[in-house]
Amino acid sequence: MEKGLVIRSTGSWYVVKTDSGELKECKIKGNFRLKDIKSTNPIAVGDRVSIVPNAEGTAFITEIEDRKNYIIRKASNLSKQSHIIAANVDQCMLIVTVNYPETSTIFIDRFLASAEAYNVPVCLVFNKTDKYTEEELNYVEGLVTLYTHIGYPCFKVSALNQKGIEEVKEALKGKTTLFSGNSGVGKSTLINTILPGQHLKTGEISTAHNKGMHTTTFSEMFPLKDGGYIIDTPGIKGFGTFDMRDEEVGHYFKEIFKFSANCKYGNCTHRHEPGCAVREAVEKHYISESRYTSYLNILEDREEGKYRAAY
Repeated sequence: MEKGLVIRSTGSWYVVKTDSGELKECKIKGNFRLKDIKSTNPIAVGDRVSIVPNAEGTAFITEIEDRKNYIIRKASNLSKQSHIIAANVDQCMLIVTVNYPETSTIFIDRFLASAEAYNVPVCLVFNKTDKYTEEELNYVEGLVTLYTHIGYPCFKVSALNQKGIEEVKEALKGKTTLFSGNSGVGKSTLINTILPGQHLKTGEISTAHNKGMHTTTFSEMFPLKDGGYIIDTPGIKGFGTFDMRDEEVGHYFKEIFKFSANCKYGNCTHRHEPGCAVREAVEKHYISESRYTSYLNILEDREEGKYRAAY
């Protein structure tokens, strides 16, 4: 039996880098069920596993080590199942574009709330700064100020012109970093810039809808020369938050959680209860309207028992 790291997953096959440095194609042995997680993929990129080689030169994954964390999303619109995007990550970089295509603040905030729930630190990377109008650049500055103030580090980059790339590289050193974002935000171009020679496929933006087209179809880890890994994942259209109770949602918005300590009622949902410190903070602009809207949006989803893929 050997131990190793899952560095690529295509859904049915996994590539495991063994501790002795070999790459082995593996399948899951038997019926692999993880307790408490109804998932479409029991094993994810970033998992540490035990494997048993077989006569064909491939191997079976027989065991999975405990995870320190993972990032998860709903598998599809009305699915009760989840999809684990990656496991054992030190941080996540969410690649964002304010246009070409536009990443909505609701999408950003859903992603951040999910990452908080699973204990994964996030940085925001605002890409395509070479394309923006003055008005769009001002909007980027506004978002950078907002999210930095809440506690999320922000980077402004142009993968195309290589601007701001050194700062991102510095933040990646020695860490396992998940790259995520809507389709079309330039994630593959950014990874190609950081890791020349990987030649990840990059997609044209579909001009009819200014929407990105999926180019990555499975998750994969790429080693960095100064230590650490980048995990590349398929672009995601929507981000369904999973398994949060109404009264918990506010815990995953850092600034809402901070103000909620002063609410009159301990189980306040910050919508219409009397003595709500969060609504007062929104009125006084200590909490931004966009963040409060995203918070309400997740609560609405929970009431309707579904998640809208449009974000």
